[in-house]
Amino acid sequence: MRRGMIALAAAVVVAATALVAVMMPRPASAASLTEITNFGANPSNLQMYLYVPDGVDPEPALVVAIHYCTGSGPAMHSGTEWAQLADQYGFIVLYPSVTRSSKCWDVSSAASLAGTGSDTVGVKSMMDWVSSNYDVDPDQVYSTGISSGAMMTNVMLAVYPEVFEAGASFSGVPYTCFATTNGSEWNSECSGGTINRTPQQWGDAVRSANPGYSGPWPRMQVWHGTNDDTLRYPNFQEQIDQWTNVHGTDQTADLSDTPQANWNRTRYGGTGSQPAVEAISLQGIGHNLYSWGMASRALEFFGYDTDVDPTTSPTDPVTTPTGGPSGGCSAVVKIVSSWNSGWQANVDVTAGVSAISGWRLTWTWPSGQAITSHWNATVTTSGSSVTATDVDWNGSVPAGQTKTSAWGFIGSGAAVAPAVTCAPA
Repeated sequence: MRRGMIALAAAVVVAATALVAVMMPRPASAASLTEITNFGANPSNLQMYLYVPDGVDPEPALVVAIHYCTGSGPAMHSGTEWAQLADQYGFIVLYPSVTRSSKCWDVSSAASLAGTGSDTVGVKSMMDWVSSNYDVDPDQVYSTGISSGAMMTNVMLAVYPEVFEAGASFSGVPYTCFATTNGSEWNSECSGGTINRTPQQWGDAVRSANPGYSGPWPRMQVWHGTNDDTLRYPNFQEQIDQWTNVHGTDQTADLSDTPQANWNRTRYGGTGSQPAVEAISLQGIGHNLYSWGMASRALEFFGYDTDVDPTTSPTDPVTTPTGGPSGGCSAVVKIVSSWNSGWQANVDVTAGVSAISGWRLTWTWPSGQAITSHWNATVTTSGSSVTATDVDWNGSVPAGQTKTSAWGFIGSGAAVAPAVTCAPA
C-alpha cells in the first residue's frame, strides 16, 4: 500500500513539474488568490483558496478546480489557466487544498464517498460559502481536477448531483473505484485498472449515493492517456460506463472524431459540444496529460461559448460585430505575455461580409521567431513561413464577427505580432 502511494506521489511530482513548464504568465490583473478561513464544516482540515476576477459577473459561474496529489490550491492556481479564463469570462474559481501529508484527496473512505464527513463535506462547505457571498448562479457550478483531483471531481458530482451542472476529469477513475475498508488512501486494484464493472453496476453506485434523487444528473467530460501507468487506461472506459449509465444512454458513441493529432474524442447522449458524456483519449500519452489549452475545451463542454466577449455567461451569449474585412477573413496575432525564454500569443479570426466555415492563416517571421507549442490549430512551418488551419470545431465564424482567441501558441525569439494573411478554408 505504501509503495502505491509513493508511486503516485512520484508520478504527480512529474506532473507538477510539467504543469509549471506549460504554465505561462497571465495578463496583468489586480485580482489575486485569497485564502478564506472559517468557511464552515471542515472535518479534514482543508484549506480554501478563492480567485475572484476584477470583472466578475453579477451572478457568476463557479468552477471548483481540484489539485493533484502532492499539489495544493495555490499550485493549481499558478499551474493552470483557470484564473486567466476567469479573467476573460467573469466566473469565480475555488481552489480547495489538502493539508494531510500525502496531499491526496480522500476518495476512498466511506464518509467522504457518502458525503457525511472528510473531504467532500469540507469542499461543499467552501462552495456554500462562495454561493452565499457572491450570489453564484446555481445552474453554473462545475468541477474539474487532475489525477487525485480528477477522482475527487467524480466523487463530488456523484455525491452532490443537485449542485453541479458538469465536470471534467483529467486522468481520473470512477466514483467508488478507489474505495477501501482498511483506512488506506490507496487502492491498487483500481489504480491498476483491474476493477471492471458493468455500466449498470457503476451507475447504481452513483444512484445509491442519492436515493430518491430525480433531478438532472451532471454531465461529465473524461480525459485519459493510453500510456497512463499510474491510473491505468481501463479507468477511462469505466468512467464512460458509469456516467453514460447514469444518464440512461448506451456506450455506443453518437459522434467520434479527432479534434487534433492523436486525440480520439467520443460523445454520448448527443453530438454537440455539451453532450451527456464526452471522452477524449490521448494516444501515446501517460498520466501527465494536462496541457495548456485543455481548460478551454473543458469550459466549452461546461456550456460556455468561449468565442463571446469576456464576462459573458453561457446562458446569455453576446457577440458584437467587428466590422470585419469586406470579404473573406482577417486575423490578428495578439501578444498575451512574454518572459525571458519565450512569449505567448492568441490569434483572433474575423469573418468578412459572409460567414466562413474554416480558415487558413499564413505569415512569415521577421527575425528568427518560431512556434514551440500550440493549441486549437493545425500548424506547419517551412523555414520562417507559418501556416495554421482550424481544427474543425473552431472553424466557423459568423459574418462580421470575430472568433476571439481562436487558437494560441508559445513562441521563441523576440515577441512580435506579424502581419497575417487569412483565407476561408
